[in-house]
Amino acid sequence: MSSAKSLLVELFVEELPPKALKRLGAEFAACLFDGLKARGLTTDHSVATPYATPRRLAVHVSAALAVAPDEEVVRKVMPSSVALDAAGRPTVALRKALAKLGREGLADGWPDTVDGSDRLYEDGEGKARALFMRSLAKGSTLAVGLQGALDDAIGKLPIPKVMSYQLADGWSSVQFVRPAHGLIALHGAEVVPVQALGLQAGRDTRGHRFEANVEPIRVQDADHYARQLEEQGAVIASFAHRRAEVVRQLQHAAGALQLTPVDDDALLDEVTALVERPNVLLCQFEPQYLSVPPECLILTMKANQKYFPLLDGAGALTHKFLVVSNIRPDDASAVIQGNERVVRPRLADAKFFFDQDRRKSLESRVPALDKVVYHARLGTMGARVERVRAIARAIALQLGPRGGAALAAQADRAAQLAKADLLTDMVGEFPELQGVMGGYYARHDGEPEAVAIAIEDHYKPRFAGDSLPRNDAGLVVALADKLETLVGLFGIGQVPTGDKDPFALRRHALGVIRMLVERNLPLAVPQLVEAAVRVFASNHAVEEVTTFLYDRLVGYLRDLDYSTQEVDAVVSLRPPSWAQLPARLAAVKAFSSLPESASLAAANKRITNILKKSDAQPAAHVDEARLVEPAEKALRGSIASVAPRADALFDRGEYTASLRELAALKAPVDAFFDQVMVNADDPVLRANRLALLSHLHRSMNRVADLSRLAA
Repeated sequence: MSSAKSLLVELFVEELPPKALKRLGAEFAACLFDGLKARGLTTDHSVATPYATPRRLAVHVSAALAVAPDEEVVRKVMPSSVALDAAGRPTVALRKALAKLGREGLADGWPDTVDGSDRLYEDGEGKARALFMRSLAKGSTLAVGLQGALDDAIGKLPIPKVMSYQLADGWSSVQFVRPAHGLIALHGAEVVPVQALGLQAGRDTRGHRFEANVEPIRVQDADHYARQLEEQGAVIASFAHRRAEVVRQLQHAAGALQLTPVDDDALLDEVTALVERPNVLLCQFEPQYLSVPPECLILTMKANQKYFPLLDGAGALTHKFLVVSNIRPDDASAVIQGNERVVRPRLADAKFFFDQDRRKSLESRVPALDKVVYHARLGTMGARVERVRAIARAIALQLGPRGGAALAAQADRAAQLAKADLLTDMVGEFPELQGVMGGYYARHDGEPEAVAIAIEDHYKPRFAGDSLPRNDAGLVVALADKLETLVGLFGIGQVPTGDKDPFALRRHALGVIRMLVERNLPLAVPQLVEAAVRVFASNHAVEEVTTFLYDRLVGYLRDLDYSTQEVDAVVSLRPPSWAQLPARLAAVKAFSSLPESASLAAANKRITNILKKSDAQPAAHVDEARLVEPAEKALRGSIASVAPRADALFDRGEYTASLRELAALKAPVDAFFDQVMVNADDPVLRANRLALLSHLHRSMNRVADLSRLAA
């Protein structure tokens, strides 16, 4: 085996897109490593370490081989019946086949056929017996293998938008995420002669655009790359290390003031992708801007300037913020003042929008929604608002004691005003604030707090893990909004397919599920969907939307750490109300741990199959006089004793106790199937036994379909 040394590959490029840098760096390293591994140029101890900075993608691979080990290759030449004549001698066909492989000499020595590392032999039985050639393929050199792996890695990069640019010769052009200006390929201290994007590999790279000590940096060997970049080039090459340094400095600077920077992983990743050596600086703006809703100020600082707003101990926004600079001047005052000067007009715009918007009430903006197109086939936003209002009123009335006329009135008012903030200047500038600004403007207009909260929350949950609406009015409007979207788009055929879901209908469905389950809402899903369908003039998507919701429900419940069998056992009954699903699943999980569960589940599956195959509909009642076998009489008595107790517990929502009661049926059920012929020749006996099994089946499957638990 050739000697193993560290390998370094670096592409030096112009500034890469910051939102894509983390993934580009990880994918470049993973693809290159996989390519080397597939070519036999790594060992069991090889590890790939990715590097990614604003101006480079690189990977360090430990224990890379200069030459891959030789590999044994076996290929089938032809069936023995064709390769050998009746006397077992090579045929002309075999000689021609070997000649094409450049190994005709193997036929001359048959059956003693060894030519260097190649060997011809016979293997197999009967008609499958054939001649095979075993050869030893020379392992690839690192130069050849790395060239292929590098080409593959570049070709497979998840580039958001490809650029086409000319090479130095002025004639050729290549495509890449950004123009590339340098390529390093070092195996230990030796340059590997590969090329990419019109560049020949060398050992030179560049450091920080302004603060490098050495230019260019001549990399000593693969293992010194990261250290040389940091010491000579003022660059932290590792994305992970640079991100950790940003976090450390942010926490240190904020901690000195007893403040906390906003927690935003996406912002951290983006800022890490914008700097080569981070330097966190403290800045501030005029306190007068704190009169603007904090969501506006935080969003403009994060989205437009990549700043980290600072919060006090109570979570309130302060007038101080942190900047992650890419330079470290001796006097940072100019950098600080520059950032403060840049943010001031942004905050002034936010204050202007907020002041202007409050001059008109939300209610006065509602008529203008009739001029905003929602969907070409679903009408205007004004028409959508009216549909959501109608659905919200219906849901509020379906909530029983928890709802009623008062909740319906609150939900109706919130739904009427919920979309009005789409016409405000603030939401026009920051679409992410829709709903949030509606809540602020509703309070300013004197709307009840419950209505303001409902307006603010009616888009929730916006994403996986997002919080749910805080009050019942918000839950009702959020449900109505999502159901209107689902039913409306399903009704015009805009159904998610594969990985395509342009209207995020899966996310809307998950939001409905979370609200029903996690907020324990006593609502029947079929009735909810029907209420939404009624508001459309011609829409018959009840079954499609209901099935879609149940399908999403299965995935949601499985993510709650329940097994596929447990979830299927509960959902297969298609319970109309989902508020008690967690309790049902917990009961099924507890039942599964009982020693009687496996036998009862198997018996239940058997009963299900028997009833399914039966031509006649089982009678509603069991005729006691026609129970002739002791085992069926005993089973009937056990059901009469156990079923009422199990049903009473079920009706009180005590599902675990209800299933535990059913465990007492194991012995009589086992005895029944051991001693009683269900499909008796006498049709009257057979019908009565089917009625008995049907009664047992109904009693056992109220909480869940226990047959789904059978292995």
